[in-house]
Amino acid sequence: MVPLLGLLTLCLVWGLSVPLTKLGLQEFPPLLLATLRYLTAAPLFALLLIGRPLPSRRGLFAMAGLGVLGIDCGQVMQVLGVQDISASVATIFTATIPVFVVVLASWRLRQTLRLSHALGLGLALLGIAEVATHGDWQAFAGLSATALRGDVLMLVSAVSVALYYVLSAELAQRHSVVTVAAWSSLFGVAPLLMALPWEWHAAPIRPGLLGIGVVLYLGVLVTVAGIWIWLNVLRVLPARIAASTQYLQPLIGVAASAALFGDPIDGSFAAGTVLVFIGIALTTLQRATRRPS
Repeated sequence: MVPLLGLLTLCLVWGLSVPLTKLGLQEFPPLLLATLRYLTAAPLFALLLIGRPLPSRRGLFAMAGLGVLGIDCGQVMQVLGVQDISASVATIFTATIPVFVVVLASWRLRQTLRLSHALGLGLALLGIAEVATHGDWQAFAGLSATALRGDVLMLVSAVSVALYYVLSAELAQRHSVVTVAAWSSLFGVAPLLMALPWEWHAAPIRPGLLGIGVVLYLGVLVTVAGIWIWLNVLRVLPARIAASTQYLQPLIGVAASAALFGDPIDGSFAAGTVLVFIGIALTTLQRATRRPS
């Protein structure tokens, strides 16, 4: 029950990340927002490393690669993509992360992926698309055509973040979860520091309490607490179960986007929600085992 409760908490925390990122972009340029997020997280990760043994050189190189993949590619691409498209459309792309996690985990972690699981993931993704487009698929096609850059950036982000999660879970089998999360984040924030002076001087920045709050939320809850919970869950639960429950995250994101940006919620939201829960049920099914007669 503890891992499942952690997943539900994570759904809420991560579900609010996209609409809050959209709010943060009103006060910060994209690269600066990403940099401040990880600069906020870095001291907390450093505190978690106190008293822990230093990983081997090979382990540190692997964690540095993870940091570049997950942060400099995954998270930065996400911020840039959210800037170009609406928060609702962005949630569709974040919803593809669990799909990539399950597929990659079946390859790297040798976890079984059956037809019912694939069907469940497909239904859940269909439900997310129904929610985010309000049932108007032609309008979504139009949005994708007019915001191609944002769509591509969000897709690159989804694949990069999913690969980061799977490879981190694999590396955490040899090192602790905290060690992998902390070192990869510290390595990942280093390249972002090069963009900080340029963006800081490119335009006057006077963040208010809202902007500061968004940075703290993204840095402390989404990054530090979120990564720690997620990697711990991947160690004790199959990736298909952990990933399927994350389909609740975009539902929360779309609902928050409606509240913050005035996007309407109609019958398609309810229909999409039903599809999501059916998909979660199918994805978490276990194969029945026969008892000896």
